[in-house]
Amino acid sequence: MANKMSRLTRFFIIGVFLLALIARIIPGPRTIDDSYITFRYSRNILAGNGFVFNRGERVLGTTTPLYTILLSSIALFTGKTNAPFPWIALIINALADAVTCVLLFQICKKSGFTIAGISLALVWAIAPYSVTFAIGGLETSLYILLLISALYFYLNNHYQLCALLLGFSFLTRPDALIFIGLYLVSRLCVACKTRSYSISTWSKEIAAFLLPVLPWMIFASIYFGNPIPHSLLAKSVTYSLPSNAALERLIQHYATPFLEHLTFGVPSIAVGLVLYPFLSLVALYHFWKNDQQMSIVLLYPFLYFGVFAIANPLIFRWYLSPPLPFYFMLILISAEKMLKSLLTVRGIDRFQKRTPTLFNYGIIPVIIILPPLLFSAKGWTMSPDHGNKSPAPEMAYIQLELLYKNALDKLLCKVNVDTNATLAAGDVGVLGYYSGLRILDTVGLNSTEALDYYPLDKKYYAINYAIPPDLILDYKTEYIIILEVYGRLGLLKDNRFNDTYTLIEKIPTDMYGSDGMLIFSKK
Repeated sequence: MANKMSRLTRFFIIGVFLLALIARIIPGPRTIDDSYITFRYSRNILAGNGFVFNRGERVLGTTTPLYTILLSSIALFTGKTNAPFPWIALIINALADAVTCVLLFQICKKSGFTIAGISLALVWAIAPYSVTFAIGGLETSLYILLLISALYFYLNNHYQLCALLLGFSFLTRPDALIFIGLYLVSRLCVACKTRSYSISTWSKEIAAFLLPVLPWMIFASIYFGNPIPHSLLAKSVTYSLPSNAALERLIQHYATPFLEHLTFGVPSIAVGLVLYPFLSLVALYHFWKNDQQMSIVLLYPFLYFGVFAIANPLIFRWYLSPPLPFYFMLILISAEKMLKSLLTVRGIDRFQKRTPTLFNYGIIPVIIILPPLLFSAKGWTMSPDHGNKSPAPEMAYIQLELLYKNALDKLLCKVNVDTNATLAAGDVGVLGYYSGLRILDTVGLNSTEALDYYPLDKKYYAINYAIPPDLILDYKTEYIIILEVYGRLGLLKDNRFNDTYTLIEKIPTDMYGSDGMLIFSKK
């Protein structure tokens, strides 16, 4: 039986690994605008221009230096600066997610919840919040792999390796500090409980963490003048948000982690708001009694919720992915534990003894595995209405990216563009990657000069990404490509702007309530 179970485990691991790969390869790249920013940094590194977005401008506009360097390193083997970065990113992310699925299964199995582990691995393999940003080219998949790997090695008492992975995670996303903080608390609790206070051991763990972090901090301080990403500062001052915007978005997200609202509609939010936190608390209580090391680290989704709710950033979709595998784990482990307890209390344990295979591999798996899997599958479409027609998650929409590519093509067709010209835009990924022009980022993520015009008077905001009129008028960039809604209440009403620029093309679109995408050229 043991050999048979081992064989089944191996088959499952191979199967879920392949499922995760297939679920990302079939849709193909559906690259998100922010990913193109990272790609442009990587391409400039590859071309010898340095770690820059605009040549000659040392601005750290990306929050993921590790991912940027990884892309450049792999692209180096292609031998060309026009390497297929969307495909390179997809392959990295697909492999990262496949390994993550295996580790999630192994973590649950080690904790005594094999069925929950099977469910968790299968769900994460196809979850839209996992697949979308893998095929979207973002660093999310690598980031989650590093966190889950750190947890796996931590539970197996490989503390130095865990610390090293946490160092890499910090260089992939700065919000890794949330998980690192919990790790430190858990590590201290374990040390106190076992009375292991070896200075040598702690020194090695600290050294392992600093091994990747310290060189980067020194380099960034010298090269950029500051190791803190400039984009973090820009996001803190350029967006105009209600004080509870992030809280509301997070509540909805945590209430429908498996996208239940796609099946049951709005009422599922009210149900999930009670059900899933309750299940999570049941699992946390179980671990607190049996494995305090695990219980502290698994507070991550709730601490993540609290930090982002208080900080109140503009919540982009990919901000919602990192806590999900941990949240799924708590929910599914609790479901397995409670279901087994319920059936035992009801006297079905006698039935279990008579038919163990049916009980362990039939009833409980059907209840725990199928619902989250089916709910998540509901988030897919067999034929997207734009881009590649292969099956993909509904949320993997790239209409905006396609619009910007179309706008750039029209600009290049209508105007003999000087390669030394500057193009101003609010969304700069696609435009920067495909044009090669100098970009004035009106939100300031990659252009330090833009921050001199923020905070911006709220009267200019129809939505976020409102453009300060004086920014454009002072720098007089040769070209501008924006959604109409970005300039509706400010730039487009300014007579000075209308006297200086001419509209050369308007592409029809109602994206974000916009009246078209506008292409301007300086008169």
